Amino acid sequence: MQIQMIKGANGVFAPAFEMDLPALQGFKTGEMYPVEIKRSRNPQFHRKVFAFFNFCFAHWSADKTEWKHFDERKQFDTFRKNLTVLAGFKAVSYTIDGRMRVEAESLSYGNMEQNEFERCYSALINAALKHVFGNTTDENVINQLYSFF
Repeated sequence: MQIQMIKGANGVFAPAFEMDLPALQGFKTGEMYPVEIKRSRNPQFHRKVFAFFNFCFAHWSADKTEWKHFDERKQFDTFRKNLTVLAGFKAVSYTIDGRMRVEAESLSYGNMEQNEFERCYSALINAALKHVFGNTTDENVINQLYSFF
């Protein structure tokens, strides 16, 4: 069961919606129940980050690379992961033969809280400015880029 809760001033959590009250009636007062609490991420901000990824990807022009034979979804996923690594959000491990392996951290709701996601977005902007838009002089592109700040 998943119920949206609101924390009151006294530290007590209460259901956010009255329609959830009947679902809680079966629980006994004074009994202990395990509860998992997650902070929700801002879905509008999540969409903004992925709009930024799409803008960067469109500017980057993947068709000029060795990736041009991948389908567009695969190109985008690879680009997004590489930009995330360049932003410093990565996990480093080693293969069985001792080579270093770098993977992007997951940006999914369950793996990154809102405050860390906001820090990641700031780092993504810096990485994109350096690695994707570094030589850009097109005023239209620059103005569009500023809209993400």
